[in-house]
Amino acid sequence: MSEGNYSARRVYYERRRRRKIIFRRIICFVLFVGIITGVSIGGVKLYRRLVNGSGDTTAVTEKLKAIEIPDWIDEQLIYVHNTARTGAALDGVKNIVIHYVGNPGTSAQNNRDYYNKPTTEVSSHFLVGLEGEIIQCVPLWEKSAASNWRNNDTISIEVCHPDETGQFNDASYSSAVRLTAWLLNELGLDESDVIRHYDITEKLCPLYYVEHEDAWEQLKKDIGTKLNEYSK
Repeated sequence: MSEGNYSARRVYYERRRRRKIIFRRIICFVLFVGIITGVSIGGVKLYRRLVNGSGDTTAVTEKLKAIEIPDWIDEQLIYVHNTARTGAALDGVKNIVIHYVGNPGTSAQNNRDYYNKPTTEVSSHFLVGLEGEIIQCVPLWEKSAASNWRNNDTISIEVCHPDETGQFNDASYSSAVRLTAWLLNELGLDESDVIRHYDITEKLCPLYYVEHEDAWEQLKKDIGTKLNEYSK
């Protein structure tokens, strides 16, 4: 073999070797990124599966108990009895359900005290008042009595309203957005997981946001914007 041919072949094989090395490094990098991404996505899916309906109520309860309630929520848990608060554990949390109280002009405290009566058969996890106050009535890990056959896998929020239209005033609207976004962030959900009582049973609740679909879509959009703030 001539020296020229030998040199040319040597250059050829050296380039081939280098291409293989670069190719292997690219493959390794892609695999590494894939593994990291898979672990991250898997972790999110595992969390969502655990909190949003794993079937293991003990694990769900422990996860929900670990959520720290912020100081802008007034915890006034109603007592356990056979109707409004049974103490039964949630199976998971798949949706946040928005309701309206249906009693124009009443306060969050009025409705919380009504829930606490031994003859009352309804309750919600949270009440949002006309001045923006938020009262927690039922622990996050327990079923409320607000959303019919979806009580087992939803968190319920009842919102006070000043008049018969059922439209939330500025203070109650702002607090409902804040509370819902906070819950979504804690639970690994997003605004698409926010539904109305109407979406479960076709009951006209929350009335204004059933009769005005554009207002409902705007409410969810505002919740999504607030959620992005929590996620930063």
